[in-house]
Amino acid sequence: MPRLSPRLSDEGLDLIFRNARSYTGYTEEPVTEADMDAIWELMKFGPTSANLLPARIVWCKSQEAKDKLASVATEENVGPIQKAPVTAIIAMDMEFYEQAPKLFLLADVRSWFTGPEAQVYEAAFRNSTLQGAYFIIAARALGFDCGPMSGFDPAKVDELFLAGTTYRSNFLCTVGHGDPASLHYGRQPRPPFDWFNTIV
Repeated sequence: MPRLSPRLSDEGLDLIFRNARSYTGYTEEPVTEADMDAIWELMKFGPTSANLLPARIVWCKSQEAKDKLASVATEENVGPIQKAPVTAIIAMDMEFYEQAPKLFLLADVRSWFTGPEAQVYEAAFRNSTLQGAYFIIAARALGFDCGPMSGFDPAKVDELFLAGTTYRSNFLCTVGHGDPASLHYGRQPRPPFDWFNTIV
């Protein structure tokens, strides 16, 4: 008899997907360093190519960090960055392959990335974006709300927060306990299967 994997409860699926919203306003309840660690301890298990885990996270928690990040964000994202207890810069390490000997023990995968720079960027971008999605799922699973955003100047974020590293910013994500009053409209439409799916 085949082994049946357990299924997440409807309550859990509601928490992570069906009832979850992207927030722009938050309560004053903090996000602690222990909370940040707990998010990481879940998201790190999401699959990436050869377990190379290129995402690097900078957590903007202090008012100084929030001010700096808000200064290079688009106008509509300034408020969420300032209101959220913490905003994560989901970045990607352009030399992620240097960690390969510690993270993938089955083969020498570091040598896969000695070719064109575009190949490295593609792997870093694809897999750090995957990890950013795991970040949101992990945060929601732990009872937090998120607000992913791409309205910012990547070059300036890199200059302010990632200078002297091999990291490059991918996207931002606010984290906290969402204020329902900040939701000014209902959930936008989600399409049925037959709109965007093809079975071949």
